[in-house]
Amino acid sequence: MDTEDARLVADAVAGDRAAFAALVTRHYDRIFRVAWRILGNRAEAEDLAQDVCATLGRRIRSFRGEAAFTTWLHRLVVNAARDRLRREAARGRAAMGWGDAEGLRRRDAAEREGEVAWLRETLATLSPELRETVALVLGEGLAHGEAAAALGVSPGTVSWRMSEIRRRLRAQAEEERA
Repeated sequence: MDTEDARLVADAVAGDRAAFAALVTRHYDRIFRVAWRILGNRAEAEDLAQDVCATLGRRIRSFRGEAAFTTWLHRLVVNAARDRLRREAARGRAAMGWGDAEGLRRRDAAEREGEVAWLRETLATLSPELRETVALVLGEGLAHGEAAAALGVSPGTVSWRMSEIRRRLRAQAEEERA
């Protein structure tokens, strides 16, 4: 573990508010990036990042130091994003009418531009597990082993998921060209 993170975590667990604030400041951008890449919505990602930071004070005591602090933090953010997506899906099924769905689709379509938009749209069709994997490996630049530790799967599973993502992106591009 990064010695600066180790010191800040130990001090924060001991009740040092300045150390906790420094830890949050040091990792806030990472928290937000992972949330945004998984959720695909800036406002939702900002809310989730704030929620994670708010609960971090309680949750940091559960950090055992068996992995890097950033690996533990990635897992915390991924789990929070999974929970949010599950809640939204349940709410969406219960409350969303066809008109609302069409309005959301049009608003999302208006935000898309060029290749970045195509990639974002295509990645959004992936399962949450594949989106989480691509967010950590491509978005955060984690090695397969690091992403595996954050996701609670084997490195081989991360490698398979990345292969599956590449296959689906190629197939989508080919389909659109035809």
